Amino acid sequence: MAGILLLAAGSGNRFIAAGGTGNKLNAVIAKTAENSVTVFDATLAQTIASGLRVHVVTRPDNVPVQDSCARAKVPVTLAETGGTGESIAAGVRDTPDWDGWLIHLADMPFVTPDIFIAVADTLRSASVVRPYWQNTPGHPVGFACPLREKLLQLRGDQGARELIYSHEILRVDFNNPAVIRDIDLPSQLSARVSNGNMYATS
Repeated sequence: MAGILLLAAGSGNRFIAAGGTGNKLNAVIAKTAENSVTVFDATLAQTIASGLRVHVVTRPDNVPVQDSCARAKVPVTLAETGGTGESIAAGVRDTPDWDGWLIHLADMPFVTPDIFIAVADTLRSASVVRPYWQNTPGHPVGFACPLREKLLQLRGDQGARELIYSHEILRVDFNNPAVIRDIDLPSQLSARVSNGNMYATS
């Protein structure tokens, strides 16, 4: 079965430029009676709830993300670069026993466990699987085991995109905009929690 490779090594420059403070993954997206939930914590919880294996790639200086992973007993790869290609390659290198990878972005906390499971199940019969919402491509993107060597060679932010479109994509349509919704700006942090799921309120 494929696992989820959660990319959390970006610097979030747009978030900071728009007035945000610090790394957006550590920003509070919701508060419950017990605690505050960061963007990363919310995304991590969704991936874990899928029952699939999870591996996180993050920056050496992002201690809050590393602490969250330690509490959840989720393995981590530390990557100096924020480039998507290098992050994917590092994570794939450190998960040699997986037979597929669902590449997901840590600033997308609204993707629910059933979406991860559906993409993983579909990946059993395809090389590349991608969720869509109303003809817009989203995440997670699934890559089957035969593409491992190509994933290990990825560099830069365009490498993964080129790999996706150089192979036939099996498209999975979802009636859920969560597959395209991320957190890029401070104004997008407002959310609510219900039965363990995240819902955007703006």
